[in-house]
Amino acid sequence: MEILGVGIQLLAMFASFGLLIGILFGFFGMGGSFLVTPALLVMGYKPNVAVASGLAFVFGTSVIATLKHRDLGQVDYKLGVLMIAGTTGGIEVGKIGLEYLQHIGLAGTVVSVAYIGLLGSIGAFVTYTALKDGDGGISHDVEEGDEGADDIPPIAQKIQSYNIPPMISVRGGFTVSLWMVLAVAFATGLLSGFLGVGGGFIRMPALFYLVGVPVPVAVGTDLFEIVFSGGIGSFLYAQSGAVDLSIVAPLLAGSALGARIGAGATNLVDEDDIKVYFGVMLLLGAVAVAVREAGSYLGIEVFDLVSLAIILGAALLVSAAVVVSSVRELRASSSSPEPSTAD
Repeated sequence: MEILGVGIQLLAMFASFGLLIGILFGFFGMGGSFLVTPALLVMGYKPNVAVASGLAFVFGTSVIATLKHRDLGQVDYKLGVLMIAGTTGGIEVGKIGLEYLQHIGLAGTVVSVAYIGLLGSIGAFVTYTALKDGDGGISHDVEEGDEGADDIPPIAQKIQSYNIPPMISVRGGFTVSLWMVLAVAFATGLLSGFLGVGGGFIRMPALFYLVGVPVPVAVGTDLFEIVFSGGIGSFLYAQSGAVDLSIVAPLLAGSALGARIGAGATNLVDEDDIKVYFGVMLLLGAVAVAVREAGSYLGIEVFDLVSLAIILGAALLVSAAVVVSSVRELRASSSSPEPSTAD
């Protein structure tokens, strides 16, 4: 039996994959393109179809997750619009640099090395700060107006200290120079345009570590931005017929639930282990890309499957940790006795 020209088993697999990615997407604000696109390539889909379908999926999932974060009050629309403006310029410059490298025949090597280095360095930094102390890494238990100076990363404190008008207020109860926000946005956009990725794994840590935005708001604002970037990208690919609805539809069906679970978990989970999982997932992502590139260089096709297994394994581990931690928090809150009051 087939639906949309695809077998039931394949549709079920896509739906389950969408659920997995949706949890990660809603919880961390990371797009699923770094998971979906490699998986589709290994399955034999054409590169343009894999990229286009991945973008369309990311767009749909970001809408779902952003609505959930909006309900939780975790979206800074003003900051999101400014980030869109800055990243747009950075993406254009990054694309120019990439086209130049393609012209001289170095694009593949440079992009692969940069991608591995970026994933590895961000993952190592987040993991190190989380293991060093419980307050230095990514945490989701920050309420607005509850941040002290000690809760803001040192780099973000330095950036906030520059009083370069105009100054803007940001969710979290602090002000920062507009130019600093645009500079951070441009830098993340430059990396996104150069590496050809959505950049959620770049922007979300940047908003926290460089601007000082509380992590729940950083996640929600990043998702808000991905709605626009993913929407534009998928629209452009759809005009050439590269978006495969038989892939996108079941992925979105699964992620509709997963994204809301992940977004809801940001309001529940406060365990330091989650920070480590996030960093480890990025580190394993770097390893997976390195394995895939080594396989391409050596001509060993099985390395593609090993790379995919590493990525999927890391995603499954982290999403399971998010769900388990959320369930544990819900059980703890429901079993805690109600405070009694004296008559």
